Amino acid sequence: MKRRTAGSCAAAGLAVAALLLPTAPASGTQAVRGPAGDAAPRTVRGAAAERQTQDMREMLFVGNNWDGTVDVVSPGELSRKARVDVIPDRAERMREIAADPLRLAYFLAIRQLVGEGHNQYADDMYTAPDGRTLVVSRPSFADVVAIDLGTGELRWRFEVDGQRADHMAVSPDGKQVAVSASTANVVHLLDIETGKETGRFPTGDSPHENVYSRDGGKIFNASIGLVYTPLDQPVFDTTKGERYVQVIDADTQEVEKRIDMGKKLEEAGYPDMSSAVRPMTFSPDERFVYFQVSFFHGFVEYDLQEDRVRRVVDLPIADHVKDMPREQYLLDSAHHGIAMNRQGTGICVAGTMSDYATIVSRSTLEHGELVKAGTKPYWATSSSDGRHCYVSWSGDDRISAISYETGKEVARLEVGDHPQRMRLGRVDPDVLGAR
Repeated sequence: MKRRTAGSCAAAGLAVAALLLPTAPASGTQAVRGPAGDAAPRTVRGAAAERQTQDMREMLFVGNNWDGTVDVVSPGELSRKARVDVIPDRAERMREIAADPLRLAYFLAIRQLVGEGHNQYADDMYTAPDGRTLVVSRPSFADVVAIDLGTGELRWRFEVDGQRADHMAVSPDGKQVAVSASTANVVHLLDIETGKETGRFPTGDSPHENVYSRDGGKIFNASIGLVYTPLDQPVFDTTKGERYVQVIDADTQEVEKRIDMGKKLEEAGYPDMSSAVRPMTFSPDERFVYFQVSFFHGFVEYDLQEDRVRRVVDLPIADHVKDMPREQYLLDSAHHGIAMNRQGTGICVAGTMSDYATIVSRSTLEHGELVKAGTKPYWATSSSDGRHCYVSWSGDDRISAISYETGKEVARLEVGDHPQRMRLGRVDPDVLGAR
């Protein structure tokens, strides 16, 4: 059983960490490059784009960050249908990095301080409406690419501002992708068909999670600050940078609201909690948001209508973590992964540092069985029917399906190296047949 920790990250020191300090965004938009570096991207949609939605097949996409692959998994029985290479242009990218001293310095710093000694090739991914294209953010290459699921070729490539790409979100209509450029403190909005930038908005330090509202009118963005620095005690909290949740108008990219969750938690009687909001999930009516914050073993319920913390939920802490210094936490994460079923009755939580996942009743806030199916659970995603929660065990290269009803693991599957993000997507069945 593999176990990887982030202790070496803190030991790398501030000299290397300085390489990852936010960089000023470049003026204008980035060039969009095709597979050969040409300026004119090929379009995503062809004849297959007219295929009716009901002809598509739902699949679970699992991003294997250190492998540079994405597993395409049947969400019912958890069986792998395909494995996609998302770094087919690796040789070209590495030549570019080697030729640029600044780019190489960041590449190596990302490996050491964020990747736990590994390059980060596949962070987040979504399928395009045509069911034949997968859009992937690649942290170490500081870009977003669209990959043809049938041929494995790149359709387009977008270079983010700064030196690292991070979490993404896709609009409900599937036409737009939001990607966090974590060292440039900006979120890019891209046309999913062409890869061209259609908008952007500024963020706090190290933008991370992005979530669209169900009507597509708003984007919720959270910045997590400088998680790779060793200054993790509350007295040094301000060294982490500006961290807040923003509510963005998706059409105008204007900031409608900015919330410092650390201050809101202090007002609610919870001092010395971090302002860094990690993964988040919303109630069906979108009035309440449930989120994890750095260093906290549990989650917070926040009332967006009343703008206040409503409940704070403490969850179990493993014995080997209770006395662990904050400096040894994995990129400041205690928990990293939260999802809610479509019925709004259950919350699935990944207890990253304590090596468990569990289902929490939304009404009573009582947790069920601690599912210990691996180490370092890193993400949680609910099935479309609300019956199961999928959890990635990044330390053991597997995923699990956990029943919302019973709280027990009902299936598991071995996947690639260091699975993190998982997303449901719809695929043209002809693509799967071709593979």
